[in-house]
Amino acid sequence: MGRVTERRRVLRIRDGAVSTRPDTLVAEEPLEIRLNGKPLAITMRTPGDDFALAAGFLVSEGVLGSADELANIVYCAGATDEGSNTYNVVDVRLAPGVAVPDIALERNVYTTSSCGLCGKASLDAVRTTARWSIEDPEDPDDPAGPRVRLEPSVLSSLPDTLRASQRVFERTGGLHAAALFTAEGELLDVREDVGRHNAVDKIVGRALQQGGLPLRDSVLMVSGRASFELAQKSVMAGIPVLAAVSAPSSLAVDLAAESGLTLVGFLRGTSMNVYAGEHRLALRTTAGRA
Repeated sequence: MGRVTERRRVLRIRDGAVSTRPDTLVAEEPLEIRLNGKPLAITMRTPGDDFALAAGFLVSEGVLGSADELANIVYCAGATDEGSNTYNVVDVRLAPGVAVPDIALERNVYTTSSCGLCGKASLDAVRTTARWSIEDPEDPDDPAGPRVRLEPSVLSSLPDTLRASQRVFERTGGLHAAALFTAEGELLDVREDVGRHNAVDKIVGRALQQGGLPLRDSVLMVSGRASFELAQKSVMAGIPVLAAVSAPSSLAVDLAAESGLTLVGFLRGTSMNVYAGEHRLALRTTAGRA
């Protein structure tokens, strides 16, 4: 199986001094995901947690929603012309009785992040395909109340906790990460990958395998920006809060507003921007707040 890191020779220049040395790089290899033996998708990923990645990807596609819908996931033998196993092809088998979707149709109209669709078609697709609603009453005094209630100070602590948990990033500086937290800031799981979308899929896939979906009481923290794709994956997994250290995209904000997702960007230190779902934050009213 491919390793998480690899060593390469590098020419190093520091203050005019030239030397050579081995450098540790994050590994990147393709993973082909098959569904009941038929090719579905190829993603570039960091090897490791491949079964969870495949399962999480199928959650975001609307194919899987619970562990009992999944029969098994296996590496495909004979993935090369010589018959050797590259461990870069996985086959996901659905449980008996679980309908196999029309993949060609689904990917044309639903997998917006892969196919490049945008705007209303993207939002409609997620809304009609999501299995769980994450909407909460917008009135904080409503007896039903939001399931997740966050103190801004808890949100402020998440980036440092995420960063401290990135073991491979510490060695390579070349990985994104996603982490799942409780509303009190307790770290539940963290995954790393060259693609932040893959890191999220690994988080969601592990939750599916453990019977943990929907993740209604959790917060998803990601390194980098909050794209529409990550907002989509959050909604499809039933995660009510998505926080990122950088900016969201406009379509991510639109999806958050439509679905009830709390979307936080530019989460750095005690500063943050809340783009949607502020009813889940325990905010103190100040004179400067409109």
